[in-house]
Amino acid sequence: MGLFRFETPQKVMKVWDVEVGGQPGERPPLLVANMFQAKDKLLESRKPPRWDKEKAADRIKELEEISEQTGIPALVGLVAPSSDEMKAYTEWFLSVTDRLPFGIDTWTEQARREAARYVAEIGMQERFNYNSISAWDPDIPDQVAELKELGIRSIILQPFDAEDKRATGRLQSLREMMKIVEPAGFESILVDTTTMNLPTQAFSLLANRLVKEEFGLPAGNAPANGSYMWRACLEQWGGAAFKGMDAGLHALSAVLWSDWLAYGPMTGTKRIFAAVTAAQAVLSVLAWDEGAELPTDPNHPLNKHFSKEVEFMRGMRVAKSDRRLAKKS
Repeated sequence: MGLFRFETPQKVMKVWDVEVGGQPGERPPLLVANMFQAKDKLLESRKPPRWDKEKAADRIKELEEISEQTGIPALVGLVAPSSDEMKAYTEWFLSVTDRLPFGIDTWTEQARREAARYVAEIGMQERFNYNSISAWDPDIPDQVAELKELGIRSIILQPFDAEDKRATGRLQSLREMMKIVEPAGFESILVDTTTMNLPTQAFSLLANRLVKEEFGLPAGNAPANGSYMWRACLEQWGGAAFKGMDAGLHALSAVLWSDWLAYGPMTGTKRIFAAVTAAQAVLSVLAWDEGAELPTDPNHPLNKHFSKEVEFMRGMRVAKSDRRLAKKS
């Protein structure tokens, strides 16, 4: 096992028509964008829900286009603190796109379960990603049972240990959660290794590796929770510095064992997709240098944007194999 190769078989989950997981570099990470979060300039009112629908639709279109252009899949998280918002945002989202999977982001277990009930009511379970079952939820077994009864297929698990806030604590928390969740047989399980702030994103990234080593599950987190908390970067050095830092943190996270990433507001779409495209190309070569095959999917970011470099590396692999054969003979 190398730094970017796992002996544990890696599970590839499917969120609607998007495959998530596998060996590092094998497929690009799923990027999750938020809409209607606090301070979203498109929001005009929360009570009643009112927003600039034309500009919001333009954002969805831009996301679809850059996803297709880069070869990186996308999912939209609709931030909905209230029941009225949840229904209004979801109905609108489904009316403007038939291409993207979605989640409903809200904070309490009760609200999340209400979101799942609404999704089941409108028959959108297949397209929906439940975010999330958290380690601190008061009744995980009953929550799991209801989600199965509702026909929810794809879920996120969010492990965390308040006593051990390092990567090891997240892994131990996941072990306990999996005892309850795994027997339920959900079609897709993603693990959120719980970003708390920018420096300790290191623990979340190390936890990604531990999760993939032990369970083979797709692991990821929300680097934006760290970058958007570092307000001093914006205040001291301005918008360009913040955007560079934000893109850099996501690129770093994309290299370090992340099968999916939540990048926050859709205003960051272009910089994050560009940064992760570059990171994915580098990661694929790092894995290749450890013995992996280069991706064969023509839609993979490496093949889509660096075809000449791919041919060069394939030639290097052939030449290396020829030298090994010559030595044996």
